[in-house]
Amino acid sequence: MISHSATAEPGSRPEDRAAAGTAVPRIALVGVHGFGERHLANLARLEEAGALELVAVADPNPPAPGRLKDTVAVFPDLNSLLAAQTTAEARADIVILATPIQTHAPLATAALAAGLDVYVEKPPVASMAQFNDVLAAAESSGRLVQVGFQSLGSHALPAIRNLVESGGIGEVLGLSASGQWVRTKAYFKRSRWAGKRSLDGIDVVDGVATNALAHAVATALHMAGAHTLADVASVETDLYRAHDTESDDTSVIRVRTAHGTTLLCTLTLCAPEQVNPSVSVHGTRGEITFFYTEDEVVVSTPDGERREKYGRTDLLENLLEARSTGAPLLSAVADTGAFTSVLEAIRTSPAPEPIDSAHITWEGEGDDAHPVVHGVVDLFDRAAKAQATFAELGVPWARQLPPVRTLTVDGHPVADYQDGSHIRAVSSPRPYLHPVRTLAGTVVTDHQPLDHVWHLGAGVALQDVDGINFWGGRTYTREAGQYVWRPDHGSIAVTGTDAGQDGRLEELLTWNGPDGGPILVEERRWSWSGVNASAWRLTLDFALSPAGDQPVSLGSPGSNGRFEGGYGGFFWRLPECGGAKVWSPAGTGEAGVHGTVSRWLAWTGSFGAGTERASDATLVFFAPESSTDPWFVRVDGYPGVGQSLAWDSPVIAEPGSPVRRSISVLVADGILGTNDIEALITQQGDLS
Repeated sequence: MISHSATAEPGSRPEDRAAAGTAVPRIALVGVHGFGERHLANLARLEEAGALELVAVADPNPPAPGRLKDTVAVFPDLNSLLAAQTTAEARADIVILATPIQTHAPLATAALAAGLDVYVEKPPVASMAQFNDVLAAAESSGRLVQVGFQSLGSHALPAIRNLVESGGIGEVLGLSASGQWVRTKAYFKRSRWAGKRSLDGIDVVDGVATNALAHAVATALHMAGAHTLADVASVETDLYRAHDTESDDTSVIRVRTAHGTTLLCTLTLCAPEQVNPSVSVHGTRGEITFFYTEDEVVVSTPDGERREKYGRTDLLENLLEARSTGAPLLSAVADTGAFTSVLEAIRTSPAPEPIDSAHITWEGEGDDAHPVVHGVVDLFDRAAKAQATFAELGVPWARQLPPVRTLTVDGHPVADYQDGSHIRAVSSPRPYLHPVRTLAGTVVTDHQPLDHVWHLGAGVALQDVDGINFWGGRTYTREAGQYVWRPDHGSIAVTGTDAGQDGRLEELLTWNGPDGGPILVEERRWSWSGVNASAWRLTLDFALSPAGDQPVSLGSPGSNGRFEGGYGGFFWRLPECGGAKVWSPAGTGEAGVHGTVSRWLAWTGSFGAGTERASDATLVFFAPESSTDPWFVRVDGYPGVGQSLAWDSPVIAEPGSPVRRSISVLVADGILGTNDIEALITQQGDLS
């Protein structure tokens, strides 16, 4: 469930209180350039309404003559301004800090010590230590600190909370924030601290998540119910840069909250075009997308789509209201603890990795030039849907995710073994092989693709094990007659391993239900060996037994009424494949082989089509000659091959009588024909 701090509506307008004789708050602004210009405009609006009085500004570069009223005192810095607090002309009640990031904390603590309330721009601090200092200073002084996350004043936030809590989009699966902006070289030349992680030994922590698109992160955390430090269980960062800077400009941030919600933030300053940033709540019956710069909410459910615009409470007005009536601050410093957890994780992370120039196109000239990361828009969609980092998705320019082990044939790495521990819960985490490669290095598996992010390379998965989903994604039920989201996802974990040096890996696995209780015990054996100079063989043998003393039903969408939807058991997800051709002794093409039983099935095509590394390869899937399991084949919708364990009726695993299956795959470079395949069958006589 998503929770929120209450959003207070001001009980009366500041200008109304001024008219009634209430003392008008006196404001000092530190930093009049950059974002300070916006504060000057807002202060002029509120001063004209009689809600406040601007009495002083401080900036080493004073405002242009005539920019301010003659009654406004001008100082070179905050210290000078505070020293003049004894004079009636410069005395202030509130100070607004629109200064460089690294100055926020020291200036805020100085203002609090002087007895002033503070409005500080985002990010409020540059480290967790500074956050604790400011929080302690606010508590000891009894003064208020508002942080300039303006989006938190949106009236859309309580409306979204109410919709979620009422079940309007079903159960929450997670949240995502998307920010796709364009920033030129000039953007990073606007100040000495721009694009810096530190400056002269002082933390700055500028970056796409901490500054440029910090509102996306702060708004998403708020919608996820994460406000304070205690609301955050973990923060994971995956940081990169296309610009020649210290700070990140293309990153994934994954936050897991203390109450179990996952938030995935995908943020870049290197998009092909700038779009309005958004935060989405993903549910089992739809989703809510909040375009926070526009205060617009889009709700999508099976009933259709609706859009609605909302108003917004100005955060300075909210601070004035809090001083007057005790109303809660909408962006109190204590409630930016969750955001500071993200900032601290970024501050302490390794420096962002540069993105290889082969994956970047620069557009424009000179200081107006900006980089575009290839495919970043689709990549963001995939990352958000899978709740995965760039490294976990295997993005070519990202850090490599170390596999648990690598399978090799004659010195060639042919497959990486992943334990599935990084896979989101609703994708049914499980071990798998990816990438699987030919001897020449062509990748012939895919994992977490956008169309089915729960498809994981080559491995074993079933959608219905006594009603538990070990496949991932939605579940097809006979009652609904369609796929539906259910809290029924299990996971498969390795409990024992025997890895030999002779091309074999033997494992003991447990299939656990959503509550962690074991349902099945599996004995699995992978074996691999070379066939010739251009082909190698992978064999998978597995046996499924009940974990208890009762039979266990092994089913599929097909056994639950979905016509020809009998996938489950062994499954191999292929990557995009140009000119794909699939055939077997039973027929040709998807329609000719899907649902048939045959000795072998072959797939050929150009893998990596459209890239510089596109190469032809052939996969030949073999089952024992005694097998009666039909082939499950997809070509047009997505590329995948499986051997159906429960095509149209469930298979029962009895105690003491495991359900056993075996399959082999020949992975070959180049295009093989039927004669080639038959020759290999003869050569590998035990395949039949």
